[in-house]
Amino acid sequence: MIRKIERIFLLTVFLVIGVCVHAQNGTYGAYSPYSIYGIGDISKEGTAYNKSMGGVGIANRNNRFINIQNPAAVTARDSLAFMADFGLVQGNTVYSQGDRKSAHNTFNIYDFVMTFPIYRSSAFKVGITPYSDMGYDFSSVETNPEIIGNTGNITYDSYGSGSVYQAFFGAGVTFWKRLSVGADMIYYFGNLDKITNMDYSDASYRSLNSGSELTVRGLTGKFGLQYEQKLGGNVSMVIGATYKLGTNMKGYSTNYRYANQSSVTDTLKYNVDTLAKTGVRFADEIGVGIAFKGGDKWSAEIDYIRSDWSTSGFDAQPGFSAIGESRFSSTVSHSFRAGFEITPNRNDIRYYMKTCSYRVGVYYDQAYYKLDGNNVNSMGLTFGMTLPIENEYRKYNGITLGVDIGQKASAKNGMIRERYAMFVIGFNIHDLWFIKQQYQ
Repeated sequence: MIRKIERIFLLTVFLVIGVCVHAQNGTYGAYSPYSIYGIGDISKEGTAYNKSMGGVGIANRNNRFINIQNPAAVTARDSLAFMADFGLVQGNTVYSQGDRKSAHNTFNIYDFVMTFPIYRSSAFKVGITPYSDMGYDFSSVETNPEIIGNTGNITYDSYGSGSVYQAFFGAGVTFWKRLSVGADMIYYFGNLDKITNMDYSDASYRSLNSGSELTVRGLTGKFGLQYEQKLGGNVSMVIGATYKLGTNMKGYSTNYRYANQSSVTDTLKYNVDTLAKTGVRFADEIGVGIAFKGGDKWSAEIDYIRSDWSTSGFDAQPGFSAIGESRFSSTVSHSFRAGFEITPNRNDIRYYMKTCSYRVGVYYDQAYYKLDGNNVNSMGLTFGMTLPIENEYRKYNGITLGVDIGQKASAKNGMIRERYAMFVIGFNIHDLWFIKQQYQ
């Protein structure tokens, strides 16, 4: 029976991967009017395990799950096992501004991560996750009578898409069974596209098509440490810290404008600038966290993350700094997170639900930008669970489910309020590769 369940589990993983690869051709990683600014919506780092606990992970040490938030956490894994994690996310969001409301759904692959042991207390990991996403599509109609009285009706259509990904390779090692240190090498890559079309009802006027494209690539490093101290009994405390270096991005920005009438297209503007000239910088980031653990039964954690985007250069980047009358300005972002996990009885052989892990968390985020001097804040509640699928040698296979219910911005100052429910699912794969089989 266990073997049959395991086969079903693995088959499900591969089927979902195939479906998502196919579906991704027509989906956004994010859909938000706020993603029109800067580099788009920056994703919360972490797997489904982290996301269902409010996004904590800086001080988290768990041998059942991959924790990518702190490079030092890779050493908490089973020293004899191969581990992998594959995640999906679906978002359902309602937007409101005054009396106007709309809704949108998204579905996308979120992460793929693998870890391997090196030698005893050391291990390495490799993976890829989204760093930021851009996705929006909206229309507006010119209402100024002084304008449309001369030209007729004018319709504006604006849409954007694209993602920036981070591929990473890292390793960690533990000293004296208490202090773990690690480092990640991170490679950013991707492109963001923004297009605006202006069409006239009067065919004697030419339609205008303008757009901006940003292609980026860059290399940086992230460093982390964790220190675990026994407090008595099976209770211990873990202190964690991370630091990610800011980096000047390479690539180029393209800005263009075309005028169209019938089959004739005139190029009004076409500029290509290297980012070394215009200047785009990804932020320095520092994070600290503290966690308390009761063996493998429960854990609680609080994290704080600060990212300095004030010198990002997006404030002056053509096409990525201002839309209409809204003014974008880079600033310092702050994130506060807290999470709790409990597993009633991991080894219970009678009641399956007691072997499951249950999680809850909260968070408060201040975005890396301001709009017209106003902060854009998010807050939410998360919860989730892991359904284990185990046998003698593959102890930690499982499916992790999570829900994130929250709100971004408020309806004040003419801003758009987003209320969302995000559903995440993670497939945890664990296999003992480095154990000698016993035969009878």
